[in-house]
Amino acid sequence: MRHNKKINHLGRKTAHRGAMLSNMATSLIMHKRIFTTVAKAKALRKVVEPIITRSKEDTTHSRRIVFSTLQSKEAVTELFQNVSQKVGDRPGGYTRIIRTGHRLGDNASMCFIELVDYNENMLKDTTKKTRRTRRSRRGSGSSGATAATTQVAKKTEAEEKSAAKVEPLKPKTEKVEKAETELAKPETKHVDKAEAEAAKPKAKEVETVKAETAKSETAKPETEKVEEVKTESVKEEPAKAETTKPKADVSKEQKTEDSAKKTETKATTEKEQDVKDESKKETE
Repeated sequence: MRHNKKINHLGRKTAHRGAMLSNMATSLIMHKRIFTTVAKAKALRKVVEPIITRSKEDTTHSRRIVFSTLQSKEAVTELFQNVSQKVGDRPGGYTRIIRTGHRLGDNASMCFIELVDYNENMLKDTTKKTRRTRRSRRGSGSSGATAATTQVAKKTEAEEKSAAKVEPLKPKTEKVEKAETELAKPETKHVDKAEAEAAKPKAKEVETVKAETAKSETAKPETEKVEEVKTESVKEEPAKAETTKPKADVSKEQKTEDSAKKTETKATTEKEQDVKDESKKETE
C-alpha cells in the first residue's frame, strides 16, 4: 500500500534526483521538447510549471528563485525573455506529455514532454466544438402540429428569399450585357484599324507595280519610233549620195557612212540597254 507516498523517488536519492530534474528542466527550456520515460516526465512537470509561472514576473527576486533550481544562466535568460512572453496568456498547463510506446529491454513506457505553445502543428488543429441541442419530449401531440407549422413557415420564408434573390439579378444581367457590348465595340474598332493598316502597304505595292508596267509600255513605242526614224534616215542618205556626188568619192563617203552607222547603232543599243535597266529596277 502506498499511503502518503506523494513523491516518486525514481530509484534515486534526494541529491541525485534534484540534479537530474534540474538538468531536465534546463534542457526542456532550451530545446522545448525532450524524450524520456513517463515517470520522469510526470516528476519534471511538477518542477517546471511553477518555474514558468514565476517567470511571468520579471524581477530579481523571481530570477534568483528560478536560478536556484536551474543553476544555468542561459536557461534563465531564455525563460524570462522568450518563453515567458509566449506563455504569458496561458493560466497554467504549460507542458504536454505524448506517449510513444514502450522501450526495448525493460519495457518502460516512453514519451515526449514539450511546451504547449511551441508545437505549431497542434496549435493549427483548432477543432470546432459541436453544440448539443436538447429536445424535450413534453407535449408530443402538440409538438407534432407545431413542428409542421414551423416547417411550412420555413418553406415560405425560403421561397420569398429565393424570389428576392432572383429579382435583383435581372438588372445585373442587363448591366453585364451592356458592358459586354461596350467592350466589343472598341475591339471591332481596333480590328478595323488593324485591317486598314495591313491593307495600306498592299495597296502601295499594287500601285507601284501598275506604274512600273505603264512605264515599260510607254518605253517600248518610243524605242520602236527611234529605230524606225534611224532606218529611214539610213535609207535616204545613200540615195542622196548617189544622186549628188561622183563615183570617185563614193568609196570615201561609204566609209564615213559606215563609221557613222556603227556609232549610231552603238548609241542606240546603249540607250536601249539603259531603258531596259531602268525598267528592271522599277519593276524590282
